[in-house]
Amino acid sequence: MNEEAGIYARESSYLDRHVQFGAAQGRVLSVSFPESPDDEAVDDHALLDRIEEYLAGAEDDFADVTVALTVPTDRRAVLEAVREIPYGEQVSVDRLVRMTPDGDPDDEEDVRTARSALADNPAPLLIPDHRVRDGPSAAPAEVEQRLRSLEGL
Repeated sequence: MNEEAGIYARESSYLDRHVQFGAAQGRVLSVSFPESPDDEAVDDHALLDRIEEYLAGAEDDFADVTVALTVPTDRRAVLEAVREIPYGEQVSVDRLVRMTPDGDPDDEEDVRTARSALADNPAPLLIPDHRVRDGPSAAPAEVEQRLRSLEGL
């Protein structure tokens, strides 16, 4: 990924809004889907090209994209497990908790941690919370539904 720090955004006709991300030191810090991009956002970035191809139907798991996860360790473990869900597949929150090291779907605290990690996901799409069928997504509901539809979920 480009080492240049900044905010990058491009309009997506499929999502009917922009895809925007912040990056620094070769890492994505956040992904959002604003109606209008930040004033300082630039629309030229290789990751935006890949996202545009993905939204046009190309399979991409973005596994090689480094996301800076500045979240508590237990939430990080959940979000790292989400990144392991393959394109076009979905899991339940219970299954996600099982996929998380030391996760127990019968432990209410583990389930709460998973649900809060999904809701506060700093990089939806790159950390594909739309593949967790009964969990919250950090993306707006209409974006989540379009991503699910795109992958046949």
